[in-house]
This record gives sequence, C-alpha cells and structure tokens, in this order.
Amino acid sequence: MESKIIKRASAGDFVLIAEIGVNYYDIAEKMDISPMEAAKLMVKEAKSAGVHAVKFQTYKANTLAVKNSPSYWDTSEEATTSQFELFKKYDSFSYDEYKELSEYCADLGVEFLSTPFDLQSADYLYDLMSVYKISSSDLNNLPFVEYQAKKGKPILLSVGASNEGEIDRTIAVIRKHNNAPIVLFHCILEYPTPFEHANLNRIVTLREKYPDLIIGYSDHTKPDEGADVIKTAYNLGALVIEKHFTLDKNIPGNDHYHAMNPADAKKITKGIEFVNTLRGSYEIKCLDTELISRQNARRSLVAACDIKKGSIITRGMLTFKRPGTGISPSEIDNVIGKMANEDISEDTILQYGMLVVD
Repeated sequence: MESKIIKRASAGDFVLIAEIGVNYYDIAEKMDISPMEAAKLMVKEAKSAGVHAVKFQTYKANTLAVKNSPSYWDTSEEATTSQFELFKKYDSFSYDEYKELSEYCADLGVEFLSTPFDLQSADYLYDLMSVYKISSSDLNNLPFVEYQAKKGKPILLSVGASNEGEIDRTIAVIRKHNNAPIVLFHCILEYPTPFEHANLNRIVTLREKYPDLIIGYSDHTKPDEGADVIKTAYNLGALVIEKHFTLDKNIPGNDHYHAMNPADAKKITKGIEFVNTLRGSYEIKCLDTELISRQNARRSLVAACDIKKGSIITRGMLTFKRPGTGISPSEIDNVIGKMANEDISEDTILQYGMLVVD
C-alpha cells in the first residue's frame, strides 16, 4: 500500500490528518447511532472538508494503563480523573471494526491509519494501513518502538514532552531496523495547549537538526479564527499537520474541546492554499508579470540638454528619467566619451543607435 501522507510530504505538499481518535463514541451517543456509523460519518465529513488522512486510536484500557492512573488533562474540560476509566469508555473496537473502517476509507479515497497502543493492535493493523504512528507517550517505550520499526513501514513519530537526547535515541532505534521515511511531529503534550505554549519555533530546530526527516506538527491548541496556528506551523516547515477532529466541539470531555470540526478543516486547507499562492517560487528572477512595470518604472539615460551631432558625450549632458526603454543608467560608463551620431534634443531617451559605437 502506498501512503498518501508520505507521497505528498515527500513531494513537498501539505498533508492534513484528522485525528478522529475515539471521538466517534461520543458522536454516536449524541446522534443515537452506532459507533461504526458515527466513525464512518466522521470519515466522510473529514474527506469532504479536504482532509488527506484520518487517524484513529487502537487500545484496550487494561493493556494501556494501571487502574490507579491519574489524569494529566484539563479536568474542567474532561472530568474523568483516571486514565484507565477514561480509556475503558472507548475501547470496544478491535480488528473487525478497524478492517471495516480501513476498507471504507479506501472506497472514499482518504488514507486510514490508527495509532496502536499494544503489540496485538500493532500486529493486526499491519495489513490495514501504510504507516505506523507512534504517540509521544510511547517515545521512550523503546521495546514497542522497535517492535513497530521492524515491520518496515514508514513511521510517524510525535515528540511531545521529549528532550533532544530522547528523540535521538528513539530515531536511532527506528533506524537500526527501518530505513523507510520518518515524519517527526513537533507536539506539546498539554490538553488543550495554550497558544503561548505552542512553541512553534521548535519546528525550525527540528528541520535543521533532522534534515533527512519529514517534519510535521501534531496540534493540541483550540482552533483559532484564522487558522493562524496551522498556517504558521506550515510556514516554519511542518508539511504534515495532525489535529483532533470532531463533529461537535461543544461535547464535553475527551478530545472534542480542542478539536477541529469540518468547517475548521476547510478553513485550514483553504488557508494553506492561499499561503502557497503567496509563497510562490524560490527562484530569484523577474517575473513575466513584472516586465511591463520593470520597463516603465525603471529609468533610462536621457539628454539633459541639446546635443549636436559629432559632440562627445560628457557626464553633464546626461540625466536619468523614466521609462526604462532606453540605455540603462547602469551602462553610463559605456556612453560617456562616445560621439553623438545625430542631433539629440533635450529630454530625449538615449538609444545606442544615436551614438557612434565602436
């Protein structure tokens, strides 16, 4: 399977991943439909909004967290104070459900992936997706990183709450077993991430330190009016953006309160299109559309007085005026000392045909 994420990013194109995660459970409850119906609806809405890939989360609470596992999120947004209890609410899907979702995504033309959180899910997701996603929380879980790396697929690696040495060590473990592309996601492991904590300049550092990797950004800020967080991340070098996705940002708890909805996703994709329009080419040259302005706004050498035929041109006979349809002022040294080939009236734009040229 070819990954749309890797193909686009390798070509320098923007990629937007909607992290549905487990938000479909709450959407199902709100809409009184099954979790599968809700998951497919969210995929469809994400695709319609211009998203390139959708990501789920695959786990079982009893393999992910101990019973006494304290919360680390804003409990005013998500009131559950136990990780185990929160995960237990959203862990009913297994291979059959994800296979159905993978096939549904393929039919719609949007890439499917899910973050595995245990060995079993890492195994059964292998045939369902083209890349593996390793969450920030597992960056130091080197046995699990190694297990996924050995499967040979490209890896998306989030590096939230990590120090430089930890990132280097994890990349080294991956590269020991896997030479496929790596997308390294800047990430702040704070839910939600206040705008002043987004620390987007780190994207520049990651680009400079890891020039052989694709750089991305996994965003946990609340959507802003102009999608400026995402546009800034992209301008700093993050080609792949991952952001939580919901159909209702007002649903309390879980990952709804800092997620984008379809309208936000459309705003992001349209915003990036506009940014790309502004960015244009890296080549330094006069644009074809500037040629008429270049000709008329630049200056030419102009006769500052009447010049008789046979006269030797001196500096005092010359001035510089628009338009730039004559001899450029940059060539003044080629004009001074030349003989006039004809009578030249004051305020005439000089052309080489008016001079005796060797």
